[in-house]
Amino acid sequence: MGKRFDRLKERLTFKYRLVILDEETYEEQFSFKLSELNVYVFGGTAIILLILLTSLIIAYTPLREYVPGYASNDVKEKADILMDSLETLHEKSIQNDAKLTAVMNVLTGKVKTTEYLANLDSLLKANKDSISKHSIYASKDDSVFREDIAKADRFNLRTNNKNTKRIVLFAPVDGTITKKYSGKDSHYGVDIALIKGTPVKSVEDGTVIFSEWSVDNGFVIIVYHGNNLISVYKNNASLLKKEGDMVKSGEIIATSGAGGKFEGSPHLYFELWYNGYPVDPTQFMNFE
Repeated sequence: MGKRFDRLKERLTFKYRLVILDEETYEEQFSFKLSELNVYVFGGTAIILLILLTSLIIAYTPLREYVPGYASNDVKEKADILMDSLETLHEKSIQNDAKLTAVMNVLTGKVKTTEYLANLDSLLKANKDSISKHSIYASKDDSVFREDIAKADRFNLRTNNKNTKRIVLFAPVDGTITKKYSGKDSHYGVDIALIKGTPVKSVEDGTVIFSEWSVDNGFVIIVYHGNNLISVYKNNASLLKKEGDMVKSGEIIATSGAGGKFEGSPHLYFELWYNGYPVDPTQFMNFE
């Protein structure tokens, strides 16, 4: 063992002379002594310094952006901003779903409209409910109501209480109806084809009880007109009123467009609800 170590030591420390000569005159230019141990030490040191220098360049110069898989500070900051925005949108989506559920409770008559208007914050605490076709088409009250509607004058809506006041409704837009009201198919409104950006007007004086963006229907605005009458405007490009705003009959509340996961050509999806039941808007207003 000792002899092997001595031979290894002798080999590593054996001195060599490296001479650089002129190719034509063979004159010695310079020379220096080295051993295998010097080569290993100098070579290893050079490699370590090269790795360290490369790491510093990548970490502290703009060149790091060209290294695959290495994100710059700007990219990280943008990613953080996007993550925060995503969380905000997720929370907003949850709030919108809660609001839509609460509004649906109002439309179906499960929650009194006066109770809803008294505290808009209660929207976030509403339970999830869905519209029941059978409750809409099988009730006796519904049949009586539809009979009253058939006897009513076109473009007018008469309240069922002792007050004989008539409410005159104006069409929210002028356009061509591409899909009619069909309660049996759960299509509780009408689709009106429009040019994008067409002003959407309130059909009557009222209070905005919902004004938000939803995944399914894009920008949605809902107006309560009193006497248990509610109008719904979906698939808008933008909203001009917010919750709690008072609006006048014929006042512009949104601009038409197309939105939501069922996005298509620009149109307005309009619903009219009375006493918690959907009614055919074409019975009360002319869209063309």
